[in-house]
Amino acid sequence: MAVLVQDMKGPALREPERAAAAAPVRAGALTAEWFADLAAAEPVWRALETQPGALGTPYQRFDWVAAFAATLAAGESVRVLVLRDAAARVRLLLPLCLRRRRGGTVAAVVGDAHANYHLPLFAGCDGAALPAEELRLALRRAARSAGIDLYDLGAQPRTWDGVVNPFALGADPAPSDAYGMMLGPDPEACVRRAFSGDARKKLRSKERRLVETVGPLAYRRAETLEERTAYLAAFNTQKAARFAAMGIGDPFAGPAFGEFLARAGAGADPAIEIHALVAERTGQVLATFTGAVDRLRFSGMTTSFEADPAVARCSPGDLLLLHLVRDQTARGRRSLDLGIGEARYKASVCDETIEIARVLVPVSLRGHAVAAAARGLTRAKRRIKRDPRLVGLLARLRRLRG
Repeated sequence: MAVLVQDMKGPALREPERAAAAAPVRAGALTAEWFADLAAAEPVWRALETQPGALGTPYQRFDWVAAFAATLAAGESVRVLVLRDAAARVRLLLPLCLRRRRGGTVAAVVGDAHANYHLPLFAGCDGAALPAEELRLALRRAARSAGIDLYDLGAQPRTWDGVVNPFALGADPAPSDAYGMMLGPDPEACVRRAFSGDARKKLRSKERRLVETVGPLAYRRAETLEERTAYLAAFNTQKAARFAAMGIGDPFAGPAFGEFLARAGAGADPAIEIHALVAERTGQVLATFTGAVDRLRFSGMTTSFEADPAVARCSPGDLLLLHLVRDQTARGRRSLDLGIGEARYKASVCDETIEIARVLVPVSLRGHAVAAAARGLTRAKRRIKRDPRLVGLLARLRRLRG
């Protein structure tokens, strides 16, 4: 039986304390169960993750969350909430990072903006069919026993694999949506669907010019420590240069994010794949693309390309993306998405819009106040992103500030 933890504000529990079970928290037909840390939750998590029909995104894989949690700042801790039905069956699992914000405790989804989707891990369609109000009631009652003022459930897709997400019902739309496409079974047919005939012709011409500039090209997936190190180093350099040119701060700066990618990209079944377009003769990395993966999906997280004009004008990022569509289809993945946020290459390649909701579940009076402020900010961001004039003004202000 799993450990039931009541004191969520204290430090990590010692082994004897983990062995002591507290009374479960009931909400209607659901029982809320807290796990003190990832190690305690791992057996239940991996069993649910591999259960036929389990519904989740690559960002809810245990290995993805564990890699991210290993790089959290001091003072932040991960707790795992499991909801069981009256028959004690696990219905969903939700990893949360507890943080102090504005004098209260916020339980936020693990991964922040680096995880495109914050869907809980559901026990199939049955888990996702639970009434939204019953789920929120269970969360609120579990929160009171844990001293939580607000759940910040982040970017919740309104549907996933054709199943409605109950947490997104009635929630405000997020500032941006995501973009994806179905794959298979024919790699070349997928490439033709994602890239028009004119686009493929232009990319073939650019690929030839790039070969004339840097020599033969290789499309690689990092499989060794040396490859991961080289590709991530290139990503850091290329992204830093790109953000500096745009006059905005680099959200990937610092060692923590690189350490996370390296951890998640290791092993025989990595939680993240790191792809690169490489000049074979010199080893120069011309473009990179990373994505969270599970058995059926590649979900794009980061992309970068070499800023040297001789390379950049040949669109190395687009060349790598075309190869990625072909590669993922050939390897049996069913879908590919390019994450949340507006970008030309996303709209041109993808034929599916994944609608995203911004989900907040306040518990206390303090939590309601924080949630109201957060909702106002979300609505303002969405208005700016939907108005080209405001987007242009913001870009000019950033350049002036830089």
